Amino acid sequence: MDIPRIFTITESAHRIHNPFTPEHLATLGAALRLEPGARVLDLGSGSGEMLCTWARDYGISGIGIDMSQLFTGQAKRRAEELGVADRVTFIHGDAAGYVADEKVGVAACLGATWIGGGVAGTIDLLAQSLRPGGIILIGEPYWRQLPPTEDVARECEASALSDFLILPELLASFGDLDYDVVEMVLADQGGWDRYEAAKWLTMRRWLEANPDDDFAKEVRARLTLEPPRYAAYIREYLGWGVFALMAR
Repeated sequence: MDIPRIFTITESAHRIHNPFTPEHLATLGAALRLEPGARVLDLGSGSGEMLCTWARDYGISGIGIDMSQLFTGQAKRRAEELGVADRVTFIHGDAAGYVADEKVGVAACLGATWIGGGVAGTIDLLAQSLRPGGIILIGEPYWRQLPPTEDVARECEASALSDFLILPELLASFGDLDYDVVEMVLADQGGWDRYEAAKWLTMRRWLEANPDDDFAKEVRARLTLEPPRYAAYIREYLGWGVFALMAR
């Protein structure tokens, strides 16, 4: 069980696998008014930066599940590095259908709502692990401005323009699911730069170290095409944020 190899190559040096910076994660933790001892569940936890830094800074405990062997290993090492391995646990596994044995105060899925078959399904899944009065966190893209054509939408890694909503519509959609939006923290273009542009150096170093790898042709093509495509499309049209929800 693992994620596609291209992601373990391009994001192998990332601590955060979305457009958030460490400052965004800290802002989110403060905005949620996390208290020591709070339990957090993170489906699609990547390299564990959210749980590890929140355990260090806010005294939470938690569990993260991710399909990537590489990222799960990095998360465990990060927990040891920050001295929080006794408070956070990382499991290599499929988060789809995962329900915590013990109810949590915060249940999160940041940028991986395919886990529940979409936003609504992922909210339903997270709710099964949530204690009454708890908070669900959903990390999701939205259109900063509507792409003028379907081709432009596809250049933003959407299958169609209808894949994402503009921000007001996304916020309203949570209400349609009978949830209040009680907080949000939005990525900015600097965060997008750190998420996307950091991949380019990683790809270049990988190509230098693996010139004869069967995958080198694909990595080379991405390194050639991604910088101008990112600047022309994703950076201009695509937003991303984390939305805190409470059931009505």
